[in-house]
Amino acid sequence: MKFPILRRVLRGLVGLPRPVKRAIAGRRVELDGQVLDLDVQMVIKLISLAANPGEEPPISDQRRLTDEAATGLAEVTRSVVSRSLTIPVPVGPSRDAPGTLDARLYEPVDVSGSTAGLLVFFHGGGFALGSIVSGDPLCRALAQQAGARVLSVEYRLAPEHPFPAGLADAVAALRYVLDHRAELRAGAVAVGGDSAGANLALTAAHQLARRGETTAEFVLALYPVTDAGRSGGSRELFADGFGLRTQDVEWFEGLYLPEGLDPIRPTALLDADDLDVMPPAYVATAGFDPLRDEGEELVSALRRVGVPVVARRFPGLVHGYAGFAGLIPAARDAVLDAASALRAGIALTGPRSSSQAMALDTPGVEGHGAGIN
Repeated sequence: MKFPILRRVLRGLVGLPRPVKRAIAGRRVELDGQVLDLDVQMVIKLISLAANPGEEPPISDQRRLTDEAATGLAEVTRSVVSRSLTIPVPVGPSRDAPGTLDARLYEPVDVSGSTAGLLVFFHGGGFALGSIVSGDPLCRALAQQAGARVLSVEYRLAPEHPFPAGLADAVAALRYVLDHRAELRAGAVAVGGDSAGANLALTAAHQLARRGETTAEFVLALYPVTDAGRSGGSRELFADGFGLRTQDVEWFEGLYLPEGLDPIRPTALLDADDLDVMPPAYVATAGFDPLRDEGEELVSALRRVGVPVVARRFPGLVHGYAGFAGLIPAARDAVLDAASALRAGIALTGPRSSSQAMALDTPGVEGHGAGIN
C-alpha cells in the first residue's frame, strides 16, 4: 500500500469510536506501569500487517522507504518556507576530502527578514537511515510552533561512513552556524535532533564546549541514543512489538561503530567527567522505547552536575513518535511540547539573557506524569 493511501486509511481509523479501535488494536497493553496509547497500538498493528514479510531489504531500499514513509504519513505545514543551502566542511582526518554538507533552512513566514532563534537539526535513523527528506515534517512543525528557524543538516551515514564521520559533520555544522550567526539572522542558536540525531546534537554541543569553543545555547533531544552496547532494562522490556526493536538498535550500532571500537565512548555522555559544560537541555523519552532508560539516565547525570534540564516522558508513546504526529493526537501533543520547550529555550538562553537559563529548571515546567522523577 502506498504511504499517502495508508495515511488516509489510518487517519480514518484514528477517528473511529474508541470501542471500535480497541477491537482492531486488540487487548490493552500495560507494561512497567504504563499503558500503550490506543491509537499507537492500532497504527503499529496495521503498519506491521501492511509490511512485506521476508528478508530485510538492502539498506538503499530501507533509506528510500524511510523517506517515503516520513513524507507519506506527514501533516502538511504551509506557513513555513524552506530553501536549500550548503555548509562548507574543513579538511580533516575524518573526511576523505574538503567539501560541503547539504542543508535545508526552514523559516516561518512571520519571521522572514528578522532575527530569530535558530535550531541546527540532525535527523534520526540509527546513524544509517534518514535524511533531510525524512526529517522535513518534524522540522516544519518545530519551525512553525516555536517561531524559530530550523536548519536541517545532511550528515554522512554508516556503514559507508562509520563513526566518527557523522559526528565530525555535526560538529562542523554547529560550529559553522555559530560562526555565521549574523548571516543566518540567528539570535540564540540551539542544536537538536531525534534518536541518533539527538545523540549527534548532544555530543556536538559537548565537544565544542569541552574544547572551550562557543557552543549552542540550548539542546533539544527527542528519544536520544546515549549508551550503545547496553542490555537489560528498557532494552529488554520493550525488545519487540513496539516499532523499534532491540535487535534493530543492535544492528544500527554494529553499522555505526567499527569492529573493535569501544561501543560506549562514541555514543554516550553518561560517563563523561565534564558534563557541567553542557548547555540547558530538553530531553524527551517514550514509555515504550528500548532507549528510554538511557535517555532518562542522561537527564539524571546532567542534573547531578547542575545543568538545567526539562525532562519529559510520554508514557503511552513509542520510539519515533514524531513520525506519527500527523496521525496520532498524543504524538502531536508531544511534538508541540518539544516546540514549546524550544521556544522557551531560545528565549531564555540566548547570548543576551544567559543569566535566565536557570529558569528552565524550576518545578513548574515539569508536570508530574509527563516528566520523570
